[in-house]
Amino acid sequence: MKQCHSLVRKAIAGASAVCFGSLLPLKAMAAEEAAGVSSLAVGLDTLWVMVAAVLVLFMQAGFVLLETGSTRMKNAGHIAGKTVITVGLCSLVFWFAGYGLIFGESGNSFIGWGQFMFAPAASDSLPPAVFFLFQLAFAAVSLSIAWGGFAERAKLSVYVLFTLLFSILVYPVVAHWIWGGGWLGEHGKQDFAGSTVVHLTGAMAALAATILLKPRLGKYNRDGSANEIPGHNQVYTTLGVCFLWIGWFGFNAGSTLSVGDGFFAFVAMNTQIAAGASALSAMAVSWIRHKRADIPVILNGYLAGLVAITASCAFVEPWAAILIGGIAGGLVFVSAQWLERRRIDDPISALSVHGAAGIWGTLSTGFLASPELASKVGVGQGGWLYTGSLEQLWVQFYGVVAAGGYAFALSFLCLYAIKKWFGLRVTPQEEMEGLDLSEHGSYGYPEHIRTTNDEIAAHRTSPSIGGFRTEP
Repeated sequence: MKQCHSLVRKAIAGASAVCFGSLLPLKAMAAEEAAGVSSLAVGLDTLWVMVAAVLVLFMQAGFVLLETGSTRMKNAGHIAGKTVITVGLCSLVFWFAGYGLIFGESGNSFIGWGQFMFAPAASDSLPPAVFFLFQLAFAAVSLSIAWGGFAERAKLSVYVLFTLLFSILVYPVVAHWIWGGGWLGEHGKQDFAGSTVVHLTGAMAALAATILLKPRLGKYNRDGSANEIPGHNQVYTTLGVCFLWIGWFGFNAGSTLSVGDGFFAFVAMNTQIAAGASALSAMAVSWIRHKRADIPVILNGYLAGLVAITASCAFVEPWAAILIGGIAGGLVFVSAQWLERRRIDDPISALSVHGAAGIWGTLSTGFLASPELASKVGVGQGGWLYTGSLEQLWVQFYGVVAAGGYAFALSFLCLYAIKKWFGLRVTPQEEMEGLDLSEHGSYGYPEHIRTTNDEIAAHRTSPSIGGFRTEP
């Protein structure tokens, strides 16, 4: 009997060894497959965020064409050149201090601290280097928005000095408050891709510049009436908007930072339909007001819709995205008219497109945010329409006041100091000649200038041109 039990135990032990021994390779294979899937997911997310960062950086080409086309030919080369210079400088400042002031882990609810002179470390998730590039692209966009308030009258040195100050004292503070673990983020402020952080911050800097620089020569008459100073190339302006529009998919959809569940496509869809609704709304307002479809108004409407949906693209349903865009298209027109009557010279409509629409887009989630989407994103709660509560709207409101107020106040102080020590504006003679010549020593369109000078010389020397007598 004992022998029988002994044989049974040996048999069971042998069978167990065979079974479990065969399972060990299966467990190892499963672990390897899981690791492979995880590595693939990280790789896809990294690729997507890198593509998104490039798309956002590509928006600088849009800003060059938009600002150049919306201003006069004599300033075209200056506008293109200062964009390249300031984005390059912003990149270095963001590496040196900006990123650390936003995301530094040793900071507090007001400012981040640490990770200065950013050196990426190894990571099992999204590589820090690609996240750095993505955030750098956002900072550069906010800076380029600010330049709308400087256009056609600021010294090149002012762009350089303000880039340093804005990239350290202004943008990182607001970004930390909302995205870097600061107090507004802790309160649940919803700003998915930056209607406040990027657009309102840049617009408030533009407002400070516009106030201190004063209007361009010839913009306003003594009686307060405004003269139109049209941009020199509507094709450039339209191409600029198209480039910005394409880059915006990196801006909004890229802010998901992942591709796994396809949520980035939902965000992209909301972005597109909001922009379409805004463009049509702006055209309707232009038709009603001016009896024509004004191209600059339509283009500003398109941009306003993109700005407005930037905060809410991940928090609202498609029907709400269309509503947000539609309101933004009308709002940008009303805002531009209001500013013009108050003698605030805004050549690129930065204050209306990025300021007014940025405020509306931020507030819109307080009304229209879906509780399910807010839960999915993990920020704040549903808006008033769903919950009957004004709590989220209140958070959005004081977030706009705090962030916008800070950006304006610090920008104003920085520019005021520059004005006192170095001066902000070129001389009247330099402004009339154009910043291409006065700041860079060459024209953006040399062939045109040469032709014009030849015509002037011919006019002065010829007794008759085209059949008409001329004065000597």
